[in-house]
Parts: sequence; C-alpha cells; structure tokens
Amino acid sequence: MKILVTGYQGYIGTHLVDLLKNENHQVTGVDIGLFDGCEWENYTKPDVVLIKDIRKLDVFDLIGFDCVMHLAAISNDPMGDLNENITYSINREGSIRLAELSKKAGVKKFLFSSSCSIYGKSDKLNMVETDPTVPITAYAISKIACEIEISKMADENFCPVFLRNATAYGHSPNLRIDLVVNNLLACAVARGDIRIMSDGSPWRPLVHCKDIARAFVAFLNAPVSDIFNKIVNIGGNSENYQVKEVGNFVQKLVPNAKIVYTGEAGADSRDYKVNFDLLAQILPNFKLEYTLEAGMKELFNAYKQHSFSVTDFESEQFVRLKTLKKRMNLIEN
Repeated sequence: MKILVTGYQGYIGTHLVDLLKNENHQVTGVDIGLFDGCEWENYTKPDVVLIKDIRKLDVFDLIGFDCVMHLAAISNDPMGDLNENITYSINREGSIRLAELSKKAGVKKFLFSSSCSIYGKSDKLNMVETDPTVPITAYAISKIACEIEISKMADENFCPVFLRNATAYGHSPNLRIDLVVNNLLACAVARGDIRIMSDGSPWRPLVHCKDIARAFVAFLNAPVSDIFNKIVNIGGNSENYQVKEVGNFVQKLVPNAKIVYTGEAGADSRDYKVNFDLLAQILPNFKLEYTLEAGMKELFNAYKQHSFSVTDFESEQFVRLKTLKKRMNLIEN
C-alpha cells in the first residue's frame, strides 16, 4: 500500500517508517525538519520525502495514498504552553484541514495520533474511551478538538481512527528525554539522582514508542468494519504506574542513584489510569512487545552504549522544548 506518514523524523515516526518498510509498503514521509540533527542513531528513510509544513500540504500531495498516518504535532504540554496559538494552529486547525484534504483526495484510512493526556485529572481509576475528558493543556485540548471534528467526516469512503496513546517512553533513533520515564532514567545515568517533580503519587499509563508504531501498523492492516471511526486507547492494562514506581524501577537499574522528590507539580495536575480493553477487543492479535521493565532495560543499555553524560542531559539534542525555542521561525508563518 501507499502510506503517507507526517512527522516521520520524530520519536515515534522513525519506528513507524521502519515497520512499514519491513512490510514492503511504499512510504512517503512529511516533515518540516524542526528537529534535524537531534537523532542519535541512523534510522530508516521513507521512499519519498516531502519537506513541508502540514499546514501547507494541498490535495495534490495526498492523491493516491491508501492511508495517512498523522503524527506531526507540537508534541507535548510544555511546548504547547510556550505558544498556545502555534499549538492550536498546527495540532488543531492543521490536523483538521489535513483530514479534510485527505478525504477530498480519496484517502481511505486516516489514522490520527491522539493522547491519553486528554483524560486530565480524574477521580475515576479506569478511564475508558467513552468517559468524559478533562483536557487541561493546549496540547490535550487540541487533540480532543481533532477527534470531534474529524470523526464527523467519516463515511463509507473515509475511515478515521483515533489512537489515544498512553505516555510514550523507550529507545528510539530520535530519542527524547522530556518524557517521564526517559527523563528519570537519563537523570540517574547522567547525574546520579532521580528527580521526581511531584510527590510520586500521580498515575500514568505508559507504552513503548515502538509499540505505538506497531499499533498504527495493526490498524492499517485491520478491516475497516472493525475500526471504523473508533477512538481507541493504546497501551496495556498492566502498564499503568505511579510515578514513584517508575522511580523505583530506575533505582534498580542505577542502584547508586538517590530518589529526590522536588514537589514541583506545576500547573499540570494530570493523574489518571486508563483501561485498554477495547484495543484487545478490536485487535485481538495485537500484543505489546514491551513491559515497562523490559523497555527501561533496553533504554538503559542504550544510554550506556552511547556514554550518555551530563552534557547530553543538559543539551538541546534530546529536549524538544530547547530546540523548538531556537527554531520557532520554522513554524511561526
């Protein structure tokens, strides 16, 4: 099949292109190159590359594709807070327009990368797809808006699917350390302490970045009748953890590192556990490859192999916000 992947150079996109190529799909990657030079390993390239802002794609760019996999976004809450207008322009308006153009171009499947962060702070401990959402950041608000608006486009010729990904972690050729698991482990390796910015009690559903990519491929291969216009949490029921549990896993890998609770919870009070039964029902043959412990061991070994240091920890290369601040000119217009 002919697949278009937006954000192909990213943390998840580099895994996704590799998986698609392994299945012999013809892959076109779209990326603005916002994080060029941030990769720490070589990665599989698409067959065709479009260096283009998703907001500037036109219908002719999309004709002939069987599926659009839309990953490109201002990719987490701190970056969204940096400039909410840009977050809404790219993540909300840009994504909705891309879906409209995809439908107009005759694309059959539109797989949208959403997020479990839309559940926000919840008193319920087992969030399912039909539960009320409490988005508390620009990033999360934009994801919900896309789900609502793009779902209205669904018809017999256009099948959108919304993958509400759990919090990503794990090894990738384009590593990020501004994610809770990766950050705590990187801090321990580089600095010798495990700095938890809350009291450690908040819950997070966690999923390896490669398993997110694998889920996209599974939805690509699934019959339309099974997935039509579905919103699906991506992760596993056994992979909900309190942040303090993550800290304990880190300490097992780096025994000399001390856990430090800084208490800097900030404005983001996300605290939620998520239920992933629907994923198992819709895709019964899909299983996660990684548990948190296995994924952390793999990442720990990668940190050691790359001699990950304090300089790396403090550099722009692995922290998206630091790079974005220097390259805002690429996305402001």
